[in-house]
Amino acid sequence: MKLKYTFYMFVALFTISGYGQVDNKQQKREQIRSLKIAYITTELNLTPEESTKFWPLFNAFEDKQRELRKQKLNNYLDKVNSTNDKLTEKEATTLLNQIESTEDEIYQLRKKFLNSLKGILPATKILKLKKAEEEFSRKLLQQYRDKKDKS
Repeated sequence: MKLKYTFYMFVALFTISGYGQVDNKQQKREQIRSLKIAYITTELNLTPEESTKFWPLFNAFEDKQRELRKQKLNNYLDKVNSTNDKLTEKEATTLLNQIESTEDEIYQLRKKFLNSLKGILPATKILKLKKAEEEFSRKLLQQYRDKKDKS
């Protein structure tokens, strides 16, 4: 009962927040984030105690991961796009090494996050989290494909 209430509250919040924002890209990001939170909440069936400890960690992890991707990986892609395929081999190698380093940072961040979760959630719920994240991404991608096919 409580999960259904939480889910409906997120959907209502998602709908209301959609009308108040001007930036369409930001609006879509927030909608997706709200849906992801609702989906994970439903799938994990967290107790109130688990929930109060889990969400701050999860949100901090998501924010840091997004920031790393935004700052570093997008910067690398911008460099590649701005050179119009005129990168020297040395520049390309340097860029690849930087990308590899960033991917390693993201991996270490996820590893640290999972280790932090071990003190909060049972292993079964941590596995459910991984499954829920992947299912959510798959469903989101499928919706995007379906929408694109209809266009």
